[in-house]
Amino acid sequence: MYVGLCSLDIHIEHAQSLKAKRQVVKKLIDNIKNKFPVSVAEVDEQDLWQRAVIGIAVVSSSSTIIEGIFSKIEDFIENLHLCNVIDIKREIFTW
Repeated sequence: MYVGLCSLDIHIEHAQSLKAKRQVVKKLIDNIKNKFPVSVAEVDEQDLWQRAVIGIAVVSSSSTIIEGIFSKIEDFIENLHLCNVIDIKREIFTW
């Protein structure tokens, strides 16, 4: 069994308040959850207006499947045009 963790550091350029940021983050998380079989949450930078860190976790029988899911999620986020991805960190663990 493999466990994949992905951390996306994002910048929300047009957010001028925490409320505006939360709307974008919620929409992003909901879209990811609806399209991919993963767990998603905002995990850091909750007090900043234009930054957020989104954590994604997935369990699979293959590390290749996890890598594919993470790549598809990254492409999906870029195509939504809701935010800019600043940094991506991925880790896959064997259980």
